[in-house]
Amino acid sequence: MTIRAARVLAEVDLIAAEDTRHTRKLLSHLGIATPLQSYYRGQEAKQGQRLIAELENGKKIALVSDAGTPAISDPGTRLVRLCHDHGIRVIPLPGPSAVTTLVSGSGLAEDGYAFLGFLPSKAGQRRKVLLSHVYDILPFVLYESPRRILDTLADILTILGDRMICLGRELTKIHEEVVLKTASELQDELTARPAIKGEIVMIIAGSKVTAGVGKDDIHELLTSLHQQGLSMKDAVQKISNDLGGKRSAVYKIGLQVWKE
Repeated sequence: MTIRAARVLAEVDLIAAEDTRHTRKLLSHLGIATPLQSYYRGQEAKQGQRLIAELENGKKIALVSDAGTPAISDPGTRLVRLCHDHGIRVIPLPGPSAVTTLVSGSGLAEDGYAFLGFLPSKAGQRRKVLLSHVYDILPFVLYESPRRILDTLADILTILGDRMICLGRELTKIHEEVVLKTASELQDELTARPAIKGEIVMIIAGSKVTAGVGKDDIHELLTSLHQQGLSMKDAVQKISNDLGGKRSAVYKIGLQVWKE
């Protein structure tokens, strides 16, 4: 918690919180008595309009989330966009972020990284997303719940192979943990634990295999991207960039996929 953020929370007229119970504990610790209003996923559209009305009436509002950063896999994206649409100034306050915290401590992202947020909870959809990134050269960051982490690791092993993974758990908190191991080693270690608790973020090493990819592999990748709603142009461009191959060859396969 930065000094600036604490000052802002004390100065604003209202705090929109993902869970007012959690935020109230923080405010009590800091000796802040600013009024709270609930702003959680599922009520974003309804509450967002109310907050916009308050802002247009001259009030200053702070947006907070429970265990991360607003609008980064946490509620807030819709409200931020509404503010921009209504010409209301948005001022992001830096603070603890699981993404940047883990990336800086992983040693895996010297040339950049991609952030995918939470994978789908359904196994089939989760595997399709992983499949669409199987040849990405850049490492990518995922959020995951302790309930699904073992299933996700199993899918990573099956689809991506035994890559290096840096896993962070409960980052910036009392019981924080950072582990750098292969996917199989992580799977064995977590399976042996009596329980897995806490917020999880992990960065997965990018692919080192760009040669020897056949037409069937490209067809499967394009099919997955097509099912995810990408246009043929965007899908072909992505696969061409990831594999470093000729766009014309990928384009021909894309024509077949989009006709099927």
